Amino acid sequence: MKITDIRAYTMDAFRTNWTFIKVETDEGLYGWGEASLGTREHALEGCVDDLKRMILGRNPIDIEKLWFEVYRDSYWKGGPVMMSALSGIEIACWDIAGKFYNTPVCNLIGGRMREKVPMYANAWFSGARTPENFAQKAKYTVSKGVKALKWDPFGKAHMTLSRHEMDEAVACVGAVRDAVGWDVELLIECHGRFNHFTAVNMSKELAQFKPMLIEEPTVPDCIDSLKWVRDHSAIPVAAGERFYGKYAFWDVLHKEAVDIAQPDIFHNGGILESKKVAAMCESCHVPISFHNPSGPVSNAAILQLAACTPNFLIHEIMITDGSFRSKVSDEEVVYKDGFVMVPNRPGLGIEVDEDYIQTKPYVPRILRHYTGMLTDIRPKDDTVYYFKGWDK
Repeated sequence: MKITDIRAYTMDAFRTNWTFIKVETDEGLYGWGEASLGTREHALEGCVDDLKRMILGRNPIDIEKLWFEVYRDSYWKGGPVMMSALSGIEIACWDIAGKFYNTPVCNLIGGRMREKVPMYANAWFSGARTPENFAQKAKYTVSKGVKALKWDPFGKAHMTLSRHEMDEAVACVGAVRDAVGWDVELLIECHGRFNHFTAVNMSKELAQFKPMLIEEPTVPDCIDSLKWVRDHSAIPVAAGERFYGKYAFWDVLHKEAVDIAQPDIFHNGGILESKKVAAMCESCHVPISFHNPSGPVSNAAILQLAACTPNFLIHEIMITDGSFRSKVSDEEVVYKDGFVMVPNRPGLGIEVDEDYIQTKPYVPRILRHYTGMLTDIRPKDDTVYYFKGWDK
């Protein structure tokens, strides 16, 4: 079997753009990957075309060899664009391999350790502005059985927090804790906002609410700063969505810079590279939670990987999304009592509607992490994205 074509499709997903990658073969089998890279979509598509020249004619089942040689022969290694393009192609090859052997991908990379994974909700806070808004939305989400919530309470803050900004963040987290009680995990997203002493001060202020973690507390271009925070934080430190591949994670783990690792599989090098990173973390007794605020192919791929990762901790789910999400694929996320079931269909267990995604062409988007508009995420046609089992 040989790869005959690789195509990237970028579609408008309101908050951002999603980029799906389709790999086709001469035997009629094809696979889907995801490589969404907000604000760098044109560079990503160009890199897919560049890598395509190195990949056409190869056997998609020889994934280790394909990845190794493409990475070896790419002079400009690492970084988000190259690694995302390679990740999306690699994920699609695993989808092909699973379909070829008529088995879920997890069975090809170690087999299942679990049939379901614990989850935390992201995007449950749509439209919230005040502590009271956040509390109301948190209480509703938890009433449906969700047992863990993540959000960014820091508004427009960057690098430092004024006393007023700190008080606002404390009020927001406190209101959510009061609304949901102490049996629900709270995960505090920082989006790489802070310098090291601000992050530590923030952790001490929020420790009274017993969060599960603070995510990406420092700007990700300085691992030493992250290490300093991890050494002094009153809350466990998670990071990794903007580290690319096993070589970057070796440095993070060697410096003991994180309590919880969060690689993003479609920036990190794909499924097998993320499996290797997870094994490195396991050897250091570091749990892993794959970053997943993205589209349905990413979600499907992570569920396969989570099923066979011994040190897997918790799965991120976008609990609401635009109503368009249900039209993008045949995604079926089965939710039950705080867990998401691992699909049992061949490959990644998902098919993308190629015709539909082409009806929603790319639209330039800016990141809204530091504008204070992060919670304004509802398009006009948005509906709560109910997962199967949500009301049970």
